[in-house]
Amino acid sequence: MNETNASSLPGIPFAVLFGLLLALFVAGFVHGALHQVLGILVGSVLLFALFAFLCKGFFQVQPNQGMVLLLFGRYAGTARETGLRWTNPFFTRRAVSLRVRNFESSKLKVNDADGNPIEIAAVIVWQVVDTAEAVFQVDDYENYVHIQSESALRQMAQSYPYDSHEDGKPSLRSHGDEITVHLCEQIQERLGKAGVKVLEARISHLAYAQEIAQAMLQRQQAGAIIAARTRIVEGAVSMVQMALDQLSRQHIVELDEERRAAMVSNLLVVLCGERGTQPVLNTGTLYQG
Repeated sequence: MNETNASSLPGIPFAVLFGLLLALFVAGFVHGALHQVLGILVGSVLLFALFAFLCKGFFQVQPNQGMVLLLFGRYAGTARETGLRWTNPFFTRRAVSLRVRNFESSKLKVNDADGNPIEIAAVIVWQVVDTAEAVFQVDDYENYVHIQSESALRQMAQSYPYDSHEDGKPSLRSHGDEITVHLCEQIQERLGKAGVKVLEARISHLAYAQEIAQAMLQRQQAGAIIAARTRIVEGAVSMVQMALDQLSRQHIVELDEERRAAMVSNLLVVLCGERGTQPVLNTGTLYQG
């Protein structure tokens, strides 16, 4: 069921008309009471009953609000024109907010694609765009938005690892934009049938579960140490190669293979060591005899 425009009229002209009817009722009642004319009194009472019944047709529509109209249980349309309106008094009405709303899901504990337990939560920004679907397709569209959003978040979290160990493979921690797009699509697929449009969905909380947080932290630290050591060794080898090339090119000293190996060893110790080095004076020779 899709939203249609309901037939309603501006309320101000009808308010003026009903004011005249009220004045006519008062004048007729007073005249009938003073002259004791039964017909005028009965007509005035009937006119007042009609006036009271027609007043039920007045309703107000606030900005960013839709008024769903029903006629004996049948959908008659939605009024979105703001201000005082008047329609069929037999219509029953239900106001639906069209404002942009958001909520933060609870922290869900799920397993990521690698099977690691993680905690994840998201902020979802949404808006009702079809009042008929929001009212008639689901029982409570606000509760429906909350439950389906958390279900989509849970399924999305199970599709990606928390942290990628392969270059180019998306993960929850490193590919925020891609994860956001996927999450929005998953939520919109569920909420579309309720007349709701998802404007934005972003992860607000992401962490390893309590029971494995310390172990994962140690693994991350180990990975960082290995990466740093690899970078240091690469730089040290490059500097040693540059030093040997400079010595050879400028004919500063001639090194045979044994002395070259000793020099490479000393330079690598100096460049790769964590502590400051202390010079050692060599008073002997590398050769025996």
